[in-house]
Amino acid sequence: MNATATVDVNDDRIVRESGTDARIASIIAPVLRAIGFRLVRVRLSSQNGLTLQIMAEREDGTMTVEDCEEVSKAVSPVLDVEDPVEKAYHLEISSPGIDRPLVRKSDFEAALGHLVKLETSILVGDRKRFRGKIAEVDEDGFVIERDVPAYGEEPATRVPFEAVAEARLVLTDDLIRVALKEDKKARQERKKQRKASKAGEDHDAGNEPGAQQDD
Repeated sequence: MNATATVDVNDDRIVRESGTDARIASIIAPVLRAIGFRLVRVRLSSQNGLTLQIMAEREDGTMTVEDCEEVSKAVSPVLDVEDPVEKAYHLEISSPGIDRPLVRKSDFEAALGHLVKLETSILVGDRKRFRGKIAEVDEDGFVIERDVPAYGEEPATRVPFEAVAEARLVLTDDLIRVALKEDKKARQERKKQRKASKAGEDHDAGNEPGAQQDD
């Protein structure tokens, strides 16, 4: 098996996989984009024998049970053909969840004002682990305000995106309220779009040559 991952030029994530996980990501990311989804994370773990977790979402951040089923049906045949994992595994498709991983710059922008935990690949301000609120975000990085800074330490630290190894939101009451509100708004918008699309299809069908019209 060739575990070398092909670089996906369309992958806009700043936090990516390595090794076999990266190989899997390069295989499924184009498949996800083709059906209207984007990859969040791939993780192969020893849970329940061997589990391949693919975390994905729609562009609007939503991910329903039906969406998970659609993704599973789309990626399973491709994974069977490419066969990136030597052993038998259990495929698990999931949404990012409210306390989601932050893998894109847009994720950090959406997390502005919320509590996050992150780990960097290099020392930033003499440390690699941070917990605090995202205070500022720009093209190159963000400022995190530590919730409990140690004595003598600066409460705010600027972290460049290129230094982020792993980051995720911390579940809080405020985050839950915001997430539920945004999810409801996104679902309502998708419902409107489906109705508009169906109305357009019905109109086109009625105008097809040979279509009968009632007097």
